[in-house]
Amino acid sequence: MTKVVCALLLIFVMAFVTQVAYGGGEGSLTPQECPGACDYRCSKADRTKKACLNFCNMCCAKCLCVPSGTYGHKEECPCYNNWKTKRGTPKCP
Repeated sequence: MTKVVCALLLIFVMAFVTQVAYGGGEGSLTPQECPGACDYRCSKADRTKKACLNFCNMCCAKCLCVPSGTYGHKEECPCYNNWKTKRGTPKCP
C-alpha cells in the first residue's frame, strides 16, 4: 500500500514540475523563462535550430507558454498553436 501511495505522489510531483517548467497552460511562463523552455523545445532540431529558437522565443513572448516536449503537444498552448504565418502555416515550432 505504501509503495502505491509513494508512486502516485511521485507521479503527481513530476506532472507538476513538468507543467511549471515547460508552460503547461496558457500564460504560465514569465518572459524570463522563455529562453530555457525554448532551448529544450528546440533541442532536437538539427539544421533549423536557430530558426526554431527564434520563432519559439517570439511565440513564447506573446503567448507565455511553450508546449511540453521537443515536438507536438501544441494543444497545451492554444495561442502558440493557433498563431499562423501569412501563408496559413504554423508560426510556432
